Amino acid sequence: MTDRSTLRAGVRPADTVPFALPGLDPRHSHVLGAWHYLDTGPELAARGIEPVGTVLAVHGNPTWSYLWRSVVTASLDAAARGLPAWRVVAVDQLEMGLSARTGTHRPLARRVADLGAFTDALGLTGPVVTLGHDWGGVVSLGWAVDRPDRLAGVALLNTAVHQPDGVPIPAALRLALAGPVHTLGTRTTRAFLETTLSLARPPLPRDVADAYRLPYRRADERHGIEGFVADIPAGPEHESRPELDRIAAGVAGLTVPAVLLWGPHDPVFSDRYLDDLVRRLPHAHVHRYADAGHLLAEDVDWAPTVLGWLGDEVAPPVEPPRRSSVSRPRTGSVDGPGTAQARPSGAFSPIWAGLDARADDAGRAVLDMSADERDPSRSVSWRALSRQVRRIAAGLHAIGVRRGDRVSLLVEPGPTLTALVYACLRIGAVVVVADAGLGARGLTRAQRGAWPRFVVAQRKGLAAARALGWPGVRISAEPLPAAARRVLGVAHELVDVARLGEGRALPPEPGADDEAAVLFTSGSTGPAKGVVYTHAQLAALRDALAAHFDVGPDTGLVTGFAPFALLGPALGTRSVTPVMDVSAPRTLTARAVADAVRASDARIVFLSPAAILNVVATADGLEPADRAALGRVRTFLSTGAPISERLLSLAADLMPAATAHTPYGMTECLLVTDITLDGIADAAAAPDDGVCVGLPFGTAGAGGTGGAAGAQVLVSALDDDGAATGEPGDAPGVLGEVVVRAPHLKERYDRLWLTDLASVRDVPAGRWHRTGDVGHLDDAGRLWIEGRLAHVLTTPAGPLAPVGPEQHVERVRGVRRAAVVGVGPAGVQQPVAVVETVAGVRRPGLAPHELSAAVRAASPVPLAAVLVVPRMPTDVRHNSKIDRTRLARWAAGVLAGGRVGAP
Repeated sequence: MTDRSTLRAGVRPADTVPFALPGLDPRHSHVLGAWHYLDTGPELAARGIEPVGTVLAVHGNPTWSYLWRSVVTASLDAAARGLPAWRVVAVDQLEMGLSARTGTHRPLARRVADLGAFTDALGLTGPVVTLGHDWGGVVSLGWAVDRPDRLAGVALLNTAVHQPDGVPIPAALRLALAGPVHTLGTRTTRAFLETTLSLARPPLPRDVADAYRLPYRRADERHGIEGFVADIPAGPEHESRPELDRIAAGVAGLTVPAVLLWGPHDPVFSDRYLDDLVRRLPHAHVHRYADAGHLLAEDVDWAPTVLGWLGDEVAPPVEPPRRSSVSRPRTGSVDGPGTAQARPSGAFSPIWAGLDARADDAGRAVLDMSADERDPSRSVSWRALSRQVRRIAAGLHAIGVRRGDRVSLLVEPGPTLTALVYACLRIGAVVVVADAGLGARGLTRAQRGAWPRFVVAQRKGLAAARALGWPGVRISAEPLPAAARRVLGVAHELVDVARLGEGRALPPEPGADDEAAVLFTSGSTGPAKGVVYTHAQLAALRDALAAHFDVGPDTGLVTGFAPFALLGPALGTRSVTPVMDVSAPRTLTARAVADAVRASDARIVFLSPAAILNVVATADGLEPADRAALGRVRTFLSTGAPISERLLSLAADLMPAATAHTPYGMTECLLVTDITLDGIADAAAAPDDGVCVGLPFGTAGAGGTGGAAGAQVLVSALDDDGAATGEPGDAPGVLGEVVVRAPHLKERYDRLWLTDLASVRDVPAGRWHRTGDVGHLDDAGRLWIEGRLAHVLTTPAGPLAPVGPEQHVERVRGVRRAAVVGVGPAGVQQPVAVVETVAGVRRPGLAPHELSAAVRAASPVPLAAVLVVPRMPTDVRHNSKIDRTRLARWAAGVLAGGRVGAP
């Protein structure tokens, strides 16, 4: 082994290797001519293992092959376990890392040629999968485009292959290129290197950071860093721009398997560049690691993901996976046991078909309650709505909106939003919808994650987009003064877009399997996730609602729950959103609901539990005419979160002729099961723990009329560790994770490939969604929800779901709400009850003796402690959902003798 000075010399002798570095075995380090590289090939040969192919890994600036040490180690570990063996070759680009310093100018085309010369000298034949990061991603893709005969796949970490004209390069790179700063920051000092290393999340251990610094300790070793920065194609006149454009065009023609792993906290390679790569590689698997940044290879454990992808999609598995049988699901569908949940037979009817069918109808389609209900200008007829949809659709197409383009809509519910949604869907644009209740941070995460090409918003949304740097060409949904348009960066006004579309022909309709919408989850169980729906899935949701609740042209809908607020035209019936702040459901009043029902003569009312709470609280303000209007409602639904029987009953009392329903679902599958108020009363006599949410949607016994291909429900039993490992089945009384499928189940999570993989249960002949909820089926096939999988306690007696014990505790006199959480190590957790009392307490801590004794007596499981809080902590989106994870941390701290503060 030679010393560091020898390693830094120009062209090194072939038998030199670097000294040991953290996480890197020096046996994998090799030199070939001017190149230093890591290679697992000799180790595989020594073990008598023949690789199925080679991973060619290329670093960027200012890293080196050390970046790829985790995939080097993981690939050998996988081979030792008998998995398909991949040789990993990670080269140091010339002028970089431990490779030679030749002093040669190396623009992009030269670097691509260098990589080809290296693989030729190494005798590297196919199949090859390229793996690149930073500007090494572009170089690796250049190699890939030029050698399709050897290429088997491409894998990328944060990189870019295209710089749009007129869009400045990221500020960090502009600074690095600026005049005297360029040389000073890249070569004279280690500023560029140190800044890059500081981007790791969390910070790099000192020894790892020192390993990255190793090849670049002296200024004369950093010429490559300086040259790489200078070679950034900042504009169309740059010498490397033609090569970058050539590679970008070639990437769009690649059809090999691809995977894109991304750190969104990257000040250089933002989601703009990810969006471009997705457009060029639409078949690629994409995963955004929410908390990762530029040095994703250091931020997350990514190597097993790439190796799994290699085994599953690039190299065939050694043996096909064994599939086991599955029980008959509880279902309201016409599918037989174990068959795939396909789209219902018959011609596909798009979501806008109901609107087209009434295009000549002068009757009211959408009512706007934001103004005086007696003002006829605030109501839009079917004829006017159809015309406006066509005008906006054609106008959007005229300004450049194309099929597959994402359009974020930040517009209050009403006729304008309705027309926008159907216009986008008609031309195949993908609607992006994120609830304003996510707050500025959540909305920013959603907008940057979805990366829409266009944003249509009112003034408030435009101001947020401007201030928070949201992507997309901005279109104002309302007329603005010229000065305001300039300040807010508005490119178009919707009125002008509609005028532009007047008389223009519409493009061909999108297909059933084209993407239609990205709907963001509430964020109540973690960061909000984008859920992708196709046109077929939206149409199936419409059909399920129409059949189950017998919705017809004269039904009418009052929709105080955002996901269903836009379905009126799809269902061919008039709709209205009552006066309320849709981002704050508790602003809805009983009077506003009555006004909306009276104005629309609606027979169905959709509300969220948070809205119902205030509706009931303000019922005293109803006048006789209001009560008469509510008395004509025949179907009432509480959707979006659990609701107590008492609250549902109080709301139903305001609509005495209506059948009260509370469907169970989630953003990923909005309608899973349904139960009526009478059904809840029947379930109350059952001995089961949990909340009964009824029968699968589409079953007549669920309370509707049935008749639609519906949902299917199975339960995967929990093991002693609280994991859902049991084969999904429909046996009654088995506690486990609820898995579902339906024609209206999501297509996938957006750019969250690993999350999507984790959400899919491997059940034969169908795609099942793991809900994350735990519960059981009873003898009648009804589903009972007993909590979230993440909140299951792993006690010495086995897994314990929290909702059942909580229900018993909440029956204690004086207890308003309760949560049962686990304290202690997994497997031996002890249940602790945390209660909020009716009278309230001023200080959190141990419960008074009398209350503690009553709670312990009521609990079906032994309790290690009973604690009290002034108010239960709830998640940011649903006041009805207790944050048990937060409570568990707080309870553990209290019982450990820590400072007692509010949870």
